[in-house]
Amino acid sequence: MSFEGDAQAIQHVKEAIAEGKNWYLALLEAVKLWRSPEEDYNGRHFSYLIDKEAFDWLVLAERLCEEVDGFIPERELIDLLFFERAPMEVTKDEFEELIGNAKYQAYLNYLYGILVEEILFLAVVGEIRKARRGLGLTKDDGVTDEAYQRLYGSDQQELVERFRKEKGYPRRKSISLSQLKEFTYWLFKQRLKKCDKSCVASDTKKALATLHYYLKLKGRNLP
Repeated sequence: MSFEGDAQAIQHVKEAIAEGKNWYLALLEAVKLWRSPEEDYNGRHFSYLIDKEAFDWLVLAERLCEEVDGFIPERELIDLLFFERAPMEVTKDEFEELIGNAKYQAYLNYLYGILVEEILFLAVVGEIRKARRGLGLTKDDGVTDEAYQRLYGSDQQELVERFRKEKGYPRRKSISLSQLKEFTYWLFKQRLKKCDKSCVASDTKKALATLHYYLKLKGRNLP
């Protein structure tokens, strides 16, 4: 299902670039106009709004860029879609204004509920490995499940089964990337229910510190 705003978004990004506007600014303006939370296009399923709350704006950026293929410098396009490096600096306020407040708030849900949650998990895995090495243990057996237990109270398999049952998804051996993101967002919500506010704040601070460290190594900032 597509919305009228989708066609307007596509038309805008094409016309704005043709008129000489910077492609990144034209793209962000088109993001503001887009309405569909998901769609099937060219044999692929695009999921933009995860769990109806978390906006994965780079997936939409990729979709819109397909409409102006050949009009965006290849290196800049690769930097944005694969390394999340924008071709120009925009402030958080400018980014919010360009994509609209509603999408920006949904983007923050994605940032904290998926990206930061993934970083938190990696940080906890790192802590467990460090503690094990301090005890002279070098094998990583069970590290992942220990991290899941510490953060969410169950091992990975049990959590995946609970997630799929709650969402009505069939049991499979593999998981798609979009469903994996939805699973991470579900884990984030489980952690909020399970932990007190001080614990959530501490975990978030830890994850953000790790995230900003990685971003500094990449030479980029969050929009």
